[in-house]
Amino acid sequence: MKVLIALDQGTTSSRAVVFDTQGHMLASHGVEFPQIFPKPGWVEHDPRDILSTQITALRQAVKLSGVDVADIAAIGITNQRETTLLWNRETGECVHNAIVWQCRRTAHYVERLVQQGKAEMIREKTGLIPDAYFSGTKLAWLLDHLDLHERAERGELCFGTVDSFLAWHLVTGRPHVTDATNAGRTMLFNLQTQDWDEELLNMLDIPRACLPDVVDSSQVIGMLDPGILGRPIPVAAMAGDQHASLFGQACLQPGMVKNTYGTGCFMLMNTGSERVRSQNGLLSTMAWRIGGKPTYALEGSVFMGGATIQWLRDEMKMIATAAESEGLAKSVKDTGGVYLVPAFTGLGAPWWDMYSRGTLIGMTRGTGRAHVVRAALESIAYQSADLMDAMVKDCGHAPTQLQVDGGASANAFLMQFQSDIMGVPVVRPQVMETTALGAALLAGLAVGVYASMEDTAAVWQRDLTFEPQMEEHHRAQLLHGWHKAVERSLAWAKE
Repeated sequence: MKVLIALDQGTTSSRAVVFDTQGHMLASHGVEFPQIFPKPGWVEHDPRDILSTQITALRQAVKLSGVDVADIAAIGITNQRETTLLWNRETGECVHNAIVWQCRRTAHYVERLVQQGKAEMIREKTGLIPDAYFSGTKLAWLLDHLDLHERAERGELCFGTVDSFLAWHLVTGRPHVTDATNAGRTMLFNLQTQDWDEELLNMLDIPRACLPDVVDSSQVIGMLDPGILGRPIPVAAMAGDQHASLFGQACLQPGMVKNTYGTGCFMLMNTGSERVRSQNGLLSTMAWRIGGKPTYALEGSVFMGGATIQWLRDEMKMIATAAESEGLAKSVKDTGGVYLVPAFTGLGAPWWDMYSRGTLIGMTRGTGRAHVVRAALESIAYQSADLMDAMVKDCGHAPTQLQVDGGASANAFLMQFQSDIMGVPVVRPQVMETTALGAALLAGLAVGVYASMEDTAAVWQRDLTFEPQMEEHHRAQLLHGWHKAVERSLAWAKE
């Protein structure tokens, strides 16, 4: 029996998942690692943690699955995307901690670019709105603050997002590569030319010599170092987590939409071979690139999804486990007028406010823990509803359904509220690990396990559908309150 493995390197943990070729999950193993917060708004990871936890997860998942290593047909890599690493080409040692996608330290770089009138040029070339979220300014910060321009120019340093870092360390021959989906999240990659852009590189003073080669999302990039599992195995896919999820959800036709409820929430709509230029605060992005041919998507990013529930658990101590939030939310009939805007690291799409901050508003003396927990869950749905609204405005038609995945999609309260507040059915698949599944399917496609993309789509199976039950006037009322609350949070931290 042939199997496929996905390495799913995320913001809070590294996981490995073993699938059979029908998409059934045979085993998975995840290892959490510490988050580092050197200053308010700054977020880092130790690169050694990323690598060691990913290798541990891989070995353990294979062990748990009981499969023969000789039966592993291919491995796919999927990853937290904009997180930025810079390492020594000789030793593989990073010059600094990884700067995580959530980190806001380069907000002033972005402001400067906007003041210089670069915003429209960046948007036209990359599909992205200038923001500290993306890798380009993070790399510029590393080169500037550690005085590494000359070393980078000489080719002594390698820049990469996490896919690139893992490929370099796990694949024999140390290939310095990234795939088109991850390259498209750097603010340095031109969607039209499908290459690094000289004007963008000059703008941030980034030498081309430190950048990886850009490969397809489904392609053999080399063989796994035999020291890891005892034999070489094709590493045959790389894709950013949200792109892998879109593929794993079988959203292969233009107009299909998925939302992933992970640390953040990420909604992508397949727009096919056409790149839609958003007028409503969304990003144009790569969906994937296969056989040299790009497929595009519209994307909206919510920075605080599941992380809002983590905050309730870890910082506020309102719940002991994430699962507890569902019962608490259901224990009250509504939030009592309370709204939580979880803008702890600013707001993403469609607001794009780096200086927005978390706001809890509408409380009365009768407000209790359950109301706040419910408001936290609802905030995830509200933010996602704003994304869907923007997509409808950009494309001119509403999707027939929303396909969901990620940890928080297991929360039935949240999924029902999501359906209600959007007014569309929410569909949950049988395999919730669609990010990992997408990476595995892309790898399987590259080595011929699947003859075509259509063959990969046959793997997807529906589990549950949540139908909208809320009356339109009630929906409009709740959304009005949410938008009032968001307005209060905007520009809070701006000097």
